[in-house]
Amino acid sequence: MSNPVGMSRDHLQSAERSAPAGASPSSVEAPFLELLARGASVDAYEQPVLLARAEGRAAERIVALEQAKLLALRVRSELEGRRRREAELSALFETAHDLAGLRDLDAVLQAIVQRARSLLGTDVAYLSLNDPARGDTYMRVTEGSVAARFQQLRLGMGEGLGGLVAQTARPYVTDDYFKDGRFQHTLAIDAGVRDEGLVAILGVPLMLGHHVIGVLFAADRRARVFEREQIALLGSFAALAAAALDTANLLTETRSALADLERANEIIRDRSAVIERASDVHDRLAELVLRGGGVHDVAAAVSEVLDGTVEFADAGAAPAGAVEVSRAEGHAVRHGDDWIAAVAAGGELLGALVLRGHPGLDPVDQRTLERAAMVTSLLLLARRSAAEAEQRVRGELLDDLLDARDRDPRLLRERASRLDADLDATHVVLAARLDSAPADADQEAAARRRLWSAASHLAATRHGLAAARDGGTVLLLPLEAGDTATALARRTARHLGTAVHEAVTVGASAPVEDLAAHPDAVAAAYDEGLRCLDALRKLGRSGDGAAAEDFGFLGLLLAGDRDIAGFVGRTIGQVVAYDERRGTDLLRTLDAYFACGMSPARTKDELHVHVNTVAQRLERVGRLLGDDWQSPARALEIQLALRLHRLSAPAQS
Repeated sequence: MSNPVGMSRDHLQSAERSAPAGASPSSVEAPFLELLARGASVDAYEQPVLLARAEGRAAERIVALEQAKLLALRVRSELEGRRRREAELSALFETAHDLAGLRDLDAVLQAIVQRARSLLGTDVAYLSLNDPARGDTYMRVTEGSVAARFQQLRLGMGEGLGGLVAQTARPYVTDDYFKDGRFQHTLAIDAGVRDEGLVAILGVPLMLGHHVIGVLFAADRRARVFEREQIALLGSFAALAAAALDTANLLTETRSALADLERANEIIRDRSAVIERASDVHDRLAELVLRGGGVHDVAAAVSEVLDGTVEFADAGAAPAGAVEVSRAEGHAVRHGDDWIAAVAAGGELLGALVLRGHPGLDPVDQRTLERAAMVTSLLLLARRSAAEAEQRVRGELLDDLLDARDRDPRLLRERASRLDADLDATHVVLAARLDSAPADADQEAAARRRLWSAASHLAATRHGLAAARDGGTVLLLPLEAGDTATALARRTARHLGTAVHEAVTVGASAPVEDLAAHPDAVAAAYDEGLRCLDALRKLGRSGDGAAAEDFGFLGLLLAGDRDIAGFVGRTIGQVVAYDERRGTDLLRTLDAYFACGMSPARTKDELHVHVNTVAQRLERVGRLLGDDWQSPARALEIQLALRLHRLSAPAQS
């Protein structure tokens, strides 16, 4: 009998004899372990079973070998999957490394299509870019292509599979290109595809923000079904390709901007010392912008150049009259011994730069102060835009968790990870509302915007999410170890109230887990938080924070999941546990005690025990539940918990 992996009959028998007699697990598994160690092909795993049958081994032996073979094939498949994933991650890492050290855009794009072709095991991989001027997409990089006409193809929007991807910004895959009627076939495109001999094609969009800039393809010259993991992998390469293009464009723009600055500086250096001084401040401000400096960095730099004290003042803190004149004229104006330069963008006043104690100011220094005010406005707008963009993204993700309950958990986790949030951690959903009654609609809208802004900032610093909803704000914050939903709600109410200078009421849900896999839990938790918020208001506790657990048995009505077991556990759990450990009758004694109107004498008759026994048991209950267990409020909750415990206990046969 032939042996496809070179394992001889004597070799297999030797492996079996090396273990104790009686077809022990080690003797059955040894041949397959050796095959796994050598990385043998799938066909090789049939050999030990075939040899055993040829040698007339017992049926039990052959069954054991079959089971060991199946287990070994599963292990082999898992190992191959892990190797494949490691290779994919390694390729993505290497591509990202190439992108980080980008020197030659063509080389990076070529590396991307090469690695995509290698990992997906396709005959051809190629990348096309959109041409906004001509309204089509053209071939940019190919790997494995042999047809010149194919390499020079241009696809109109909606034409061919690539044109459809570029038009719709969605991945498309076809098992057989020429039999697929979902996209528009043209003579030029079909001729190019036919020259290349392509059959199965997968295309994914290259995205910059919400805009498609091109398409990345993987294709085979035979019919093939692309798996979901392969589509996702090609999408990852497409993201890297888009980042490479964006980085290259930014580098080009930066080099162009720097070149312009250099030319301007050359002209300035040819002029007087005063102009050189202006050049110096220009360079400093440009450097601050490039390295991400802040408003106070600009003020400090201008202070040094002008040999004075320059401060940034908020719109409400600067002299109103001088600021309005400066904004209207577009120049710095004198105000006593100070100079004021308005910091504005469009029609919005953002503040002012104030040069203190410097009554004499030559025109060049005045222009320097005005330029610093312009740079300051740009920095403020950039910071605001970045903050608002992140707030919108966080709000969109939370809206999806609340509304779109059929979203892919993996995509939700990826989106949360990009925002430095972990959906696998335990979270609390909090509903927040302002308690003041604004005089008009504009004031109310402004107050809600302040609340949303404060909540978004809190969510960003706490690795959570926030969104405006139902006239208020909803937050999704992680619950730290040792913390409680109640404590988190109260801290959040205080924090938001301080930030917006108004009372803010916050209702919290019970802790929820595994949000990506169960996004419907977020909506239920939000409803529970709203009920807690309404309860706080009705109880006259506006400006406070609380969770359902704070309302005792009323929490059962507020909790979205009616956590009966949790309420019973919090109320009489220690008594239940004591009875289970010690075999005592404290629960039965409590039932009888309340049924007898809290009379020990009547209780002892009900239980047929001595009154001292009743007293001892009640004393033990007090030590377990606290000294106030017989107060009216506690007694009511305990009686409710006892009844719920009886109802939830399994019926006795």
